[in-house]
Amino acid sequence: MKIVLVRHGETPGNREKRYVGTTDESLTEEGRRALEECRAPEADRIYASPRRRCLETAAILYPGRPVTVVPGLAECLFGAFEYKNYRDLTGNPDYQRWIDSGGTIGFPGGESREAFQQRCLEAFRWVLQDARQAESRSAALVVHGGTIMALMSALSVPPSSYYDWQLGNGCWVEAEEQDGRLYARAFQENLHARWRGHHQP
Repeated sequence: MKIVLVRHGETPGNREKRYVGTTDESLTEEGRRALEECRAPEADRIYASPRRRCLETAAILYPGRPVTVVPGLAECLFGAFEYKNYRDLTGNPDYQRWIDSGGTIGFPGGESREAFQQRCLEAFRWVLQDARQAESRSAALVVHGGTIMALMSALSVPPSSYYDWQLGNGCWVEAEEQDGRLYARAFQENLHARWRGHHQP
């Protein structure tokens, strides 16, 4: 099955490099226009995170198509870091510990990377089952930067690290799913392959 993992378009928080998790903001006008200029890859079924930014992106890229909302595909819970950026958090000892860990420890009051990744994997397995029951040959998941990183770092062939899969807003990766693994085939934009010291959800 072909799987397309689409990162939602730009939001105000993304523009300011904020940790946008549960904050349910809409796309910027620039983000909408950029998506309207895209030709989205075809997909038999469309799935999305419940966040507004993902649903708006799906509506632009796949107008008039039904979208199945999958709560488990939502962005990581950033806890005390929610809607802050690295400027806000500079000098915060919890933030420094998170940086020093390489982003592996849990966000204060939020999710650990391991818990987030497991949630995303469970949701992805449900998507595969649902798409197969519908005899679909392809599926698009309109989700978050973190969701894509969580899935691809766990399932990609050849193996890759979490931060190898940072995608820009409105960008996507196309992969072939075989036996639950994802073989990346094409990208709408080159991957930002280096970790910049903070996650850009």
